[in-house]
Amino acid sequence: MIPTPFQNALVLTGPTGSGKTALGVELAERLGAEIVSMDSMALYRGMDIGTAKPGPEERRRVRHHLIDVLDPWESASVAWWLQRAAECCLEIEARGKRALFVGGTPLYLKALLCGLFDGPAADQNVRRRLTEEADRSGRRALHDRLATIDPVTARRLHPNDVRRVIRALEVWELTGRPISAWQSQWCAAADSPPATAEGGPRTTEPVLWLDVPREELYDQINARVRQMIADGLVEEGRALRRLPRPLSKQAAQALGYQEVFDHLDGRATLEETVVRIQTRSRNFAKRQLTWFRQLRECQPATRELTFRLWGLTID
Repeated sequence: MIPTPFQNALVLTGPTGSGKTALGVELAERLGAEIVSMDSMALYRGMDIGTAKPGPEERRRVRHHLIDVLDPWESASVAWWLQRAAECCLEIEARGKRALFVGGTPLYLKALLCGLFDGPAADQNVRRRLTEEADRSGRRALHDRLATIDPVTARRLHPNDVRRVIRALEVWELTGRPISAWQSQWCAAADSPPATAEGGPRTTEPVLWLDVPREELYDQINARVRQMIADGLVEEGRALRRLPRPLSKQAAQALGYQEVFDHLDGRATLEETVVRIQTRSRNFAKRQLTWFRQLRECQPATRELTFRLWGLTID
């Protein structure tokens, strides 16, 4: 079998606010590795504070990839990211270094581990019709229909996640099979790895997710949101409003920005905005933890266990 580009990579993931960015930099320095971002929102330029992307000092210490590579009005699919991640790994290994994936986007992690499922291509006519229906009848109506035909996917998706709800309905209409059935084949790729550059199990090293006690994690999330506000998140949101084009649907899903826009439009006080971002961030962390626990390749780990599993000593 031809090894995948990810065969020698290390993977550190974890929920938002768990401290994986700082730990990733520390590990990369010790391992002589370069970091490949596994964060779908760190791709966008000008969205720095709200996405908690590595700062200038962290990027001086360790070379980072797939950060600030798109404008906020552009979009990136999972397939797009996976292809560029593969290219990054090949370039990193050509320099005699190792790739360390750091980030918490569940679909990117799943694609890295299992490859991409062979679902139908997008049908713009179907998507347009479903989008118009969502605008006309409401998001809940689409989600209710999904719950009837694919309860597994409906339980996983929030009604406000219109893009993925529409994709699930689109797959059903085009194939007569629920997207959850297609994705079960996707997961099966881990048992029969493809001999291609697009996916498949990629490493014999453990895939680690940073496990922080729930109460401590929530405290860290709450404190980080307040620090983001202090660092200028509202001003960052105002700057995004001044861009020549609006945010893409993908970029607009980043935690915190819609809440900031509501504040700028006078629909929420600053304190209400803080609370809403904190709540949404905690809920997102819960969904991430569900993903990590369902992926059998992933192992929970503390900072100390991460060092030990990867053959490092703690100073």
